[in-house]
Amino acid sequence: MQYLIRKTTTPVPLDDPWDGPHRREAETLEIANFRPEGSDHRPRTRARLMYDDRGIYGMFHVLDRYVRCVHTHFQDPVSRDSCVEFFVLPKPDKGYFNFEFNCGGALLCYYIEDCERTENGFKKRTALSEEDGERVRIQHSLPERIEEEITEETEWTLGFFIPFALLEKYTGPLGRVPGQTWRANFYKCASASSHPHYAAWSPVDELNFHLPWCFGEIMFEE
Repeated sequence: MQYLIRKTTTPVPLDDPWDGPHRREAETLEIANFRPEGSDHRPRTRARLMYDDRGIYGMFHVLDRYVRCVHTHFQDPVSRDSCVEFFVLPKPDKGYFNFEFNCGGALLCYYIEDCERTENGFKKRTALSEEDGERVRIQHSLPERIEEEITEETEWTLGFFIPFALLEKYTGPLGRVPGQTWRANFYKCASASSHPHYAAWSPVDELNFHLPWCFGEIMFEE
């Protein structure tokens, strides 16, 4: 799987809608490879990314059902809610980041250098501090908390901006980004809803999103 991230010379407003003047210039990818362990719910989930000299602008667009959102704090287990995720590995000899956002805008993120599973999570991981988490700007179209599951079809978006400087704090200098190819994957899940589901852009070998060898390629336009 490959995706081209278009370059923009104008910062993308966080509230620019899915089909707004900035985001419609981006390529669109589909998160459509569902794991069989989930239910028959197959929400259509797409994503668009752009970048400038400061960082990456992204937005997920979801046509969903059975929407729930009860985790509201930074580093809460947001994948249990209606959730979209962007995992990115900027440098092949370094770790990757798992940016996980529930539909209410709560974020969980680690820098993972060894994804071997242990009793406490992963063999080598660093939790982003709350200060670092605040550097990730987030826009969400749904309320922060949805206690009663929404069963009818619901359209929602989740926009974000991730500064390159935040990534460099963990990986070291990224160098000149235009022309680079990174590894990444995009996911949609809701493990604790009435209709759990697990979808990936680039297919995963098992019910485990932390498989960097299954990531696709994202290429930064010159």
